Amino acid sequence: MQNRVHRVGMTNAARVVLRRLIEHHGPVLFHQSGGCCDGSSPVCFPTREFRVGSADVLLGQLPWHTEFWMSADQFQLWEHTHLTVDVVAGRGSGFSLEAPLGVRFLVRSRLLTDEEAAALAAGPPPRTGDDRLT
Repeated sequence: MQNRVHRVGMTNAARVVLRRLIEHHGPVLFHQSGGCCDGSSPVCFPTREFRVGSADVLLGQLPWHTEFWMSADQFQLWEHTHLTVDVVAGRGSGFSLEAPLGVRFLVRSRLLTDEEAAALAAGPPPRTGDDRLT
């Protein structure tokens, strides 16, 4: 049996912070609307307080059913890349839930291998915000 290919993952350190945020705020999601390179910061929102746009693209699910969304424009730049959500000391976006903890989430990236890209291309296209509404 072949392993399923994912576009997004998470480090153990980021998982610890994510779990803490979920315990305090309930379900959360990530949205990457800006930043086109390694070290960009996705924003973490309570799921109930963020409206996914119709053209936003779902990159995947992180632990505890946490969705990672990206604007369609960003997806065009990142579609051949695997992202790993990490956490580092320092403040990021004031709107992101982890900011009061003195840390910020960031993405580390690598190009998909030819095998990963082929597996993703053979599957269904990523879901969009429009799919979420139906």
